[in-house]
Amino acid sequence: MPPHVYIEDIANYTGQTVTIKGWLYNKRSSGKIRFLMVRDGTGIIQAVGSFADLGEEQIAAIDTLNQESSLIITGSVRADDRAPGGFELMLNNVQPVSLSLDEYPITPKEHGTAFLMDHRHLWIRSKRQVAILRIRHAIIKAVRDFFDERGFTLFDPPIFTANACEGTSTLFHTDYFGEDAYLSQSGQLYGEAGAMALGKIYTFGPTFRAEKSKTRRHLTEFWMIEPEVAYLDLEGAMKLAEDMVEFVVKRVLATRSKELQDIERDTKILEKIVTPFPRITYTEAIGILKQSDHEIEWGDDIGGDEETTISNQFDRPVIVHHFPSAIKAFYMKRDKNDDRLALGFDMLASEGKGEIIGGGQREDDRVVLVERINEHKLPVEAFGWFLDLRKYGSVPHAGYGLGLERLVGWICDLPHVRETIPFPRMMSRLKP
Repeated sequence: MPPHVYIEDIANYTGQTVTIKGWLYNKRSSGKIRFLMVRDGTGIIQAVGSFADLGEEQIAAIDTLNQESSLIITGSVRADDRAPGGFELMLNNVQPVSLSLDEYPITPKEHGTAFLMDHRHLWIRSKRQVAILRIRHAIIKAVRDFFDERGFTLFDPPIFTANACEGTSTLFHTDYFGEDAYLSQSGQLYGEAGAMALGKIYTFGPTFRAEKSKTRRHLTEFWMIEPEVAYLDLEGAMKLAEDMVEFVVKRVLATRSKELQDIERDTKILEKIVTPFPRITYTEAIGILKQSDHEIEWGDDIGGDEETTISNQFDRPVIVHHFPSAIKAFYMKRDKNDDRLALGFDMLASEGKGEIIGGGQREDDRVVLVERINEHKLPVEAFGWFLDLRKYGSVPHAGYGLGLERLVGWICDLPHVRETIPFPRMMSRLKP
């Protein structure tokens, strides 16, 4: 039996007879020749069959196949620069597996966003969506490799939590055997415990925000990467973040060039993503915004439109640091030289994509942290275990959170994060 191979590996089998198992992406006829575009999840290949090679019965079987029918094909691999992907399969056998029972709802014509989202389970089969999801996989692997190669330990925080991390207004509440519980907004607080045990850790898991936001950058369920390192300061956290982003972009360029081409991504822009990244203070950022006619004052939060303006000034990600402490989380350490400022930073992606990373140095003084919790009107008793980290051998430590979907959206240059995850969850989208 000819070996079963995947289309992404087809170049290794030139001149050999192989079997491909997949689905019919498209087909056309020219006299007694049939051209089948077959996909298997790793790529698409053109398969060519003639009456002479297949016979009348198999040609008739081909003619019954409709879009997304499953099939197994066998043939010899031939290099051809004119063929999609540079190779084609000269068929000697076609075995239908299962015919599509109805006309496939997603056709080459234009479809509205709502229609495509309602059919997301089928939309992900399309060439563009397959490419995006394969790039997403490469990004995930690159992130893991970056931290694993640097001696970090993967640390898995719980999804059910008893208290808030980023604020009580964006929590998904649930009943936990008679107790109030919430879906995790972030693994960071637990990551701090991990750093005190293991030195340097990273968390990588789903997080949930009940923000009533309909922007192109927000999902209610998304994946976060959150490194936390003992004896690290703000400068170290910023350096770690920019090194990681450079590493990931280079890996995607090296391993997913075909997929980047499939989505028509301008890779010359990605090739400019090299460290060091430009850095500006929050105060300098406010100056840029005022010069661009934004109505904003020192102390105001920087929103999506403002992030777009700032990031459009640079050809690579820019780090904004030393924000007003009043607009940052309770656990952010303040600048010893100016109590108005927090030792925090945001990384804004280039091309106007906005924030992809937020982090900084954590407050390591137990007394000060209790004051901050009270200032934010949070229940101190719920943070007893978190305060213990400052009670038994407290040390300076820092970290950050990276939103995976925002990173995917930026690297792929997507207009909305809904295409960055297999099944997006938004305010108006719980199905499929």
